[in-house]
Amino acid sequence: MADPKHERAAGWLGVLERLGNRLPDPATLFLLGALLVVGVAHWAASAGWSVEKTVAQDGELVNVALSARSLLTADGIFWALRNLVKNFVQFPPLGVVLVGMLGIGVAERSGFIGAALKTVMLAVPSWLLAPTLMFVGVLSSMGIDAGYVVLPPVAAALYKAVGRSPLVGLATVFAGVSAGFSANLFVTSLDPMLAEFTTSAAQLRDPAYQVAATSNWWFMIASTVLLTFVGWGVTSLWVEPRWSDRPPEEGGPTPVDTSDLESQRLTPEQRRGLWAAMIALAVSLAVMVVATVVPGAPLHVAPGEPARWIPVIVPLLFFAFLIPGIAYGVAVREVRSDRDVARMMGETMAGMGPYLVLSFFAAQFIAWFRYTGLGEMLAIAGGDRLVEAALPNSGLMVAFVFVVAVGNLFIGSMSAKYAFFAPVFVPMFMAVGISPELTQVTYRVGDSVSNVITPLNPYMVILLVFMRRYAPEGGLGTLVALMLPYALVFTVAWVIMLVVWMGLGLELGPAGPLEYLPAP
Repeated sequence: MADPKHERAAGWLGVLERLGNRLPDPATLFLLGALLVVGVAHWAASAGWSVEKTVAQDGELVNVALSARSLLTADGIFWALRNLVKNFVQFPPLGVVLVGMLGIGVAERSGFIGAALKTVMLAVPSWLLAPTLMFVGVLSSMGIDAGYVVLPPVAAALYKAVGRSPLVGLATVFAGVSAGFSANLFVTSLDPMLAEFTTSAAQLRDPAYQVAATSNWWFMIASTVLLTFVGWGVTSLWVEPRWSDRPPEEGGPTPVDTSDLESQRLTPEQRRGLWAAMIALAVSLAVMVVATVVPGAPLHVAPGEPARWIPVIVPLLFFAFLIPGIAYGVAVREVRSDRDVARMMGETMAGMGPYLVLSFFAAQFIAWFRYTGLGEMLAIAGGDRLVEAALPNSGLMVAFVFVVAVGNLFIGSMSAKYAFFAPVFVPMFMAVGISPELTQVTYRVGDSVSNVITPLNPYMVILLVFMRRYAPEGGLGTLVALMLPYALVFTVAWVIMLVVWMGLGLELGPAGPLEYLPAP
């Protein structure tokens, strides 16, 4: 009989996992990465390396030289010391994760999430869990970053409850949330934001050009369907088979026996608690809807103004978990006073200690990388190589996907990358007949697919913490080996879809042409 451990180690993903897990603790890796940034930036500054960035000034394109900034100067060291605390406190996912986990913690420790998962298990067949999680993950971009916090722990718990590897559930939903971030069935807050960037860039060549927020809608609807099925296939044919033979302490499945199956049935007390929680949730959602649609209410906006509920989605989710969690706990007598709620929140925060340590070092690494300017300079240098390639239009778009995907490994923010990609590539591609809308949709593909493996995605930190709940010895090697199949297959599938879409000449959405035709 083959040694299961040997089988797990086989293949290039197994080699990648073993090598990755031999690296130091992730917190140490972020520290070492920050020190590497210091050394490389100082070398680049001393060598006089610079690149030219195209910016708009008074309606014209102007080339501006960018040079690396060293942290090994008096000003650089002072900046690093002065911003050490600020970098940590203002680390983008820190507040989002902690606030979200306070509400989720009460819902989990009161028993509400466990009972709700049992209900889902009874309603959704086991074979449909993967596509369901993938689909929900993709749609979660409606709530901006909330899906990163809420969905992975729930998906992992759901998989574990049905005797499957919790890490597979975590990976499936994270692939949908992160690698499928730009796709959706609906127009989200990303669409008008990107359209504004694209419009400004397009007007550098055509002052009257306007990009509609709906210009990528049809393509993103099709992308949602594509990624759901492709992600289902990656999970079922590649990821889950690799983890099916691992022991539970390494993140493998926990066998479910007859008694476990019996315990998964809802008790009368749990049913009573769920009814109480559902009523509380319905009332909470009703209040949120009223606050959104009634004129003069806190979340109501006039027609044409940006939605107010989007920037406050995390606080809304906090209450959406907290209130039903408390209601469930009261109904099943897990919550008898306010002290019980405070205790549940405290226990949740105690479990977030490793996340806080990782966040501190990750925040310094990302802030130092941004300060030195290395990320922007490397991305621009890659773009220059693309310009020199002189490819056909379809080849340009495919190459642009890879430039953006690689750039995503150096600059994590979608808007920050597009802020300097758009003025360079949108006018340049317009010169060869490629519409700004097509450049924008191509950027969205490239930006999404490598989200699950870039260390500059700040939510990779929280994913690592969730993963270690089920595989305490797992490290970055485990995490990358878990997520890399999705990045690779999503890239290939999405690029093929983009090329076929261009070949068929289909519009990308309402007011979303493929070609740019200058006004006569």
